[in-house]
Amino acid sequence: MSRTATSRTSRTATSRTSRTATSRTAAGLVALLPALALTLTLTPLSPASASAGPDTIALPTGSLPEGITTGPGDTFFAGARKDGAVRQYSTTTGALLRTVVAPRSGEVAVGLLYDAATERLYVAGGGTGDLTVYDARKGKVLYTANAGPGRFINDVTVTAEAAYFTDSTRREIIAVPLGKKGKLPKDGIFSTITLGGDYVQPAGFGLNGIRDLPDGDLLVVSRGVLYVVDPRTGVADRLEQNGVALRGGDGLELDGRTLYVVNGYGGDEVVQLLLDRSYSSTSVTTVLDEDDTTSDLDRPTTGALVGGDLYVVNGRFGTIGMTTGETVTFTVSKLDLP
Repeated sequence: MSRTATSRTSRTATSRTSRTATSRTAAGLVALLPALALTLTLTPLSPASASAGPDTIALPTGSLPEGITTGPGDTFFAGARKDGAVRQYSTTTGALLRTVVAPRSGEVAVGLLYDAATERLYVAGGGTGDLTVYDARKGKVLYTANAGPGRFINDVTVTAEAAYFTDSTRREIIAVPLGKKGKLPKDGIFSTITLGGDYVQPAGFGLNGIRDLPDGDLLVVSRGVLYVVDPRTGVADRLEQNGVALRGGDGLELDGRTLYVVNGYGGDEVVQLLLDRSYSSTSVTTVLDEDDTTSDLDRPTTGALVGGDLYVVNGRFGTIGMTTGETVTFTVSKLDLP
């Protein structure tokens, strides 16, 4: 089934006030030229996208991190599969700023989404089946539900209409409806969207990363295949992928039409793609890997854009193996974007 283009409102660039140069005499310009040449020779230009701060940020040993989301300012939030804790870090210093959600036995935090408009944290509970919304300032639970046994709630995105959670064990997206001004429903209220159309549920894990598009549709990845889903009907259209085929796909991060697919199982990499204007096809523009950071990548899982750089969680699943991972160290790596 092909995905057809729909008309969308174009976004124009924000106008900026131009600055005109002060007039100078010809003699003054000639006098300045040697100094300018020396300045340009001695001062290297750094990439516009590169921000200050460490390339590697340490997370708690044994925390089993997987999810990360952009926070306010120069911060991100990272979750823990070990105990459901969510912590906020500074990308400028690499320091732990605070523990937003305290660790609790039996809790799990996988995919995360920080909604700046409401200052809420949406957390996918993995194998617990939990869907949880927290006040990102105080850590208070604002909404909770359980989708039932046998599920793996993997990732989440939020629109004006609902919060959408992927379930990796079946062809379903779970929707928590939002009212006016983002009003949350009562605990336990949610619906399921069964995917049809082009969607094929693979053996084992399927639906993983999810992001919302400007037209209200949802973008998901399942075993290296990208789909656009109409949340009203569940119809999924497979995106045509031009260039290098995806070898997998975990977390997604979207910036305009630039899509980042974090791929820690197909390779320690993040594949950068460009979506066409109709969101019907993609083209690979580059592959980000250890050549784009001084940090060691080790099974990256999800990513968050902060200050023009991409920060990815190293899940280290190969190192953990069948152990509890209690003594395993974990980090977030900063990737400089082209």
